Order: sequence, then C-alpha cells, then structure tokens
Amino acid sequence: MAERTLTVTWQDPTELAGRAQVASGLDFLRGIISGELPAAPIQELLGFSLDEAEEGRVVFSLVPGEQHYNPIGSVHGGVAATLLDSAMGAAVHSTLPQGSGYATLEVKFNLVRPITADTGRIVAEGRVIHAGKTVATVEATLRSAADGKLLAHGTSTCLIR
Repeated sequence: MAERTLTVTWQDPTELAGRAQVASGLDFLRGIISGELPAAPIQELLGFSLDEAEEGRVVFSLVPGEQHYNPIGSVHGGVAATLLDSAMGAAVHSTLPQGSGYATLEVKFNLVRPITADTGRIVAEGRVIHAGKTVATVEATLRSAADGKLLAHGTSTCLIR
C-alpha cells in the first residue's frame, strides 16, 4: 500500500475562544470568514471552511478526500456529523449577543447517501428553528454542491448561556 501523509497546523484555540467573548456571535463568525480570525482547529484538522453567516443561518463546506475515509472506502459518518453539528452550533451562535455562548445538549443526524472523494464539494447549511432565552433548536442539511442531492440531515438542541 502506498503511504500518504497530511500535515495539519492551527492557531492557539484559547485565543480564538477569547475573541468569541468580545464580539457578537455574528461578528465573530464573520471574522473567521474574512480571515481576520483564524479557523477553529477542527476546521483545519478536517479541512472544512465557514463560507457564509447571517443571523440564524450559516454555511460550511468541505471537499472530501481519502483522508476522511473509513475502512470500507467511503467518508466516515463522523465527518458528516461534524459538519452538521458545526453548522447547527454556529447557526445558534450567530444569534447571540456579545458575551453569550451556547452548549450543545442533543444532536441527531441521518445519513442519506454515501459520500466519497468523487462526490466533490459538500455543503452544510444550518438554520435556527427557534431561539428562546435559554434553549435553541436548530436543523441542518448536508448536500452535494454539484447537484444539490441530500447526503445527510440533522437536528440539535442547544443551551444558551
């Protein structure tokens, strides 16, 4: 078997987390999009990007590769779950004022189609369904950018603090 390598670099996550406390959620996310703030370490590790953010809605994308594969030759379901969870959490974060945060209480996702390197770019879109004072509910879809086919979908409940 031919050996492959992948080098990953990231910036100190405590600095990024600190910046999250001094901006509104939407401004923080837009700072990552613009490059003013670094991507989160998980984004660097898996290779996905935050592409869009507006209040209550965010979009992440990834071009899957063989480094994302499970032992049976398709992208591991955890990659899809991570994209969905990121989109849902960030959608909630986009609604928060400066100094507020959230924690995921529950996540559910369904895988609909297999994902491989041949799938091409995939796009996760998260949307807030309801944002109360202490709890928010959110949903996300994961689609192929090429043809819009649904690959996975999920829901989540987040605690707002």
